Amino acid sequence: MNAPYTPPPSRTNARFAALARRHWFLALALGLILVMALAVLLRLTAGGAEEKGPGGPGGPGGRAQTVSLIQVQPREFRDRLEALGAASGLRSVEITSAATELVARVYFTDGQRVRAGQPLIQLQAGEESAAIAAASADLNQAERDLARWRDLAERGIAAPARLEQAETDFENARTRLEGAQARFGDRVIRAPFSGVMGLTDVTPGTLVNPGTVIATLDDLSSIRVDFPVPERRVSALRAGLPITARADALPGREFPGAIRLLDTRIDEQNRSLTARAVLPNADGALRPGMLVRVSIDQGVRTSLAAPEQAVLFEGDQAYVFRAVQGPDGMTAQRVLVETGAIEGGFVEILAGVGPGERIVVGGLNRLQPGAPIRVNGAGGGRAPAGKRP
Repeated sequence: MNAPYTPPPSRTNARFAALARRHWFLALALGLILVMALAVLLRLTAGGAEEKGPGGPGGPGGRAQTVSLIQVQPREFRDRLEALGAASGLRSVEITSAATELVARVYFTDGQRVRAGQPLIQLQAGEESAAIAAASADLNQAERDLARWRDLAERGIAAPARLEQAETDFENARTRLEGAQARFGDRVIRAPFSGVMGLTDVTPGTLVNPGTVIATLDDLSSIRVDFPVPERRVSALRAGLPITARADALPGREFPGAIRLLDTRIDEQNRSLTARAVLPNADGALRPGMLVRVSIDQGVRTSLAAPEQAVLFEGDQAYVFRAVQGPDGMTAQRVLVETGAIEGGFVEILAGVGPGERIVVGGLNRLQPGAPIRVNGAGGGRAPAGKRP
């Protein structure tokens, strides 16, 4: 018996089956995407309904942001004026020559401590030495002539006019000698005051000109600091007012001193007055040129304070979030405040909030004005009051 006839599958059905087997994973991925999209849609729908219900911004006790609160309380602030200044020696000078000449001798070494009047540099002075010798000879001759004419005048032999001429010649000779000695003295450069010599490259044989810096000399027994003071704070300053200075190069050290002088003029460019303070420097730790931070304490005052993290700045404005209790719950109200000094992690509040008001100190991330809030823990905190720690 012959087998029953089975017709061959159509060419279209075969192609579809092959395509389905080849791309079955694409279909599976498309199905997963549809399921995820449906889940997101359901979640958004549930969230919208939740916001519109009792948990939304308009409903009491809803999805509020958790924050920490603190009460604004008085705190002591030190009334302090701070400024930057540059240190210099109590007396500082650049040693230069008054003439163009070769250096004959150098009497000091780098970093040497010298006394006032001590010779530092000897310039060549051949002509000056010869002039001194000639003037000395002239003076000796004039002195002998004066003695001879004085003797003759006493015996009545010489006229009084001739004696007067001899006296004049003697004075002229002495003046010429003093001038020659002064010119020779210009060839010896001396220390104008006691201090410490700086580095020098001058050696015997170096040609120096007027204005050429041979070395520096600094009196480091005390340090002078000039610093600017804003015009509005000038009235609080006076000579003798104590200061404290700190140098970045000497961390942990404080140098007490006092204001010695106040400039007589206000700088028209920056509206400030230059004050000069003097600091004892017995161990020589401070050096000319150091950057010095000057602090002047002018008393202690009590003002409202808020932690630094509670005060937000936007441009030149500062604000805080104040907790406001309403009929539908507690909300965060943005309040502009006027700030003062910043000290010990606290910001001085001059205006904007009152004592005892609660402000947000924690949970400020993405907090919006008017947003509902709930207090983290048992309730709002209380800012430390009284004296500074």
